[in-house]
Amino acid sequence: MKGKTHAGVGVVTFLSVYDMLPGKFNYIGILVVIFASVLPDIDHPKSIINKYILPFRNKFTKMVFYSCLGTILLWYDYLYKGEPVIKAISISFFIVALSTHRNGLTHSLTGMIMFSFIIGYLGNMYNLHYLVYYFIIGYGMHLLCDMITDRGVPLFYPFKNKKLKMPLTYKTNSKIGCTIEELLMIFGLLFTIYKLPVIYK
Repeated sequence: MKGKTHAGVGVVTFLSVYDMLPGKFNYIGILVVIFASVLPDIDHPKSIINKYILPFRNKFTKMVFYSCLGTILLWYDYLYKGEPVIKAISISFFIVALSTHRNGLTHSLTGMIMFSFIIGYLGNMYNLHYLVYYFIIGYGMHLLCDMITDRGVPLFYPFKNKKLKMPLTYKTNSKIGCTIEELLMIFGLLFTIYKLPVIYK
């Protein structure tokens, strides 16, 4: 599934359930949901996130870039901070560096828990305790949507490498797949327009 579709599905899900969440509706929540919705694809060098930060969009550049980030953060933490969250972020960078698309932690429940811990920790530091709820919505919907595609996801990695998918799937970038994703985006736009009066009443 394309990044923009993941982001759209995340926003629609957020607009459907925000009134049941501790933080209710807020713009920080929307931004966190969008970020979490595209984050799992950070294991792909041509993903939405990597498109804007990698100088060259290939596997080798991704590996070098995130390995360097992880090393710099670990060194900084060792010299100045000693914070568990910085160590966790550093380790996550190394995981991203070594992961291939849909074959590792970023597309698993373990990855979602790991990243949620980091977001939750950062949220508590700045008294934004609800951030983790929004993050889980975006990340969880990404995994669920990828299970609708023919490639599936290794949901229980690293305990099981088997990729899980729904009984009915479609092939990404196929004509049918593109049509389904365009219809999802149209539905999402209409639903957003429908919810705006409720949000701002």
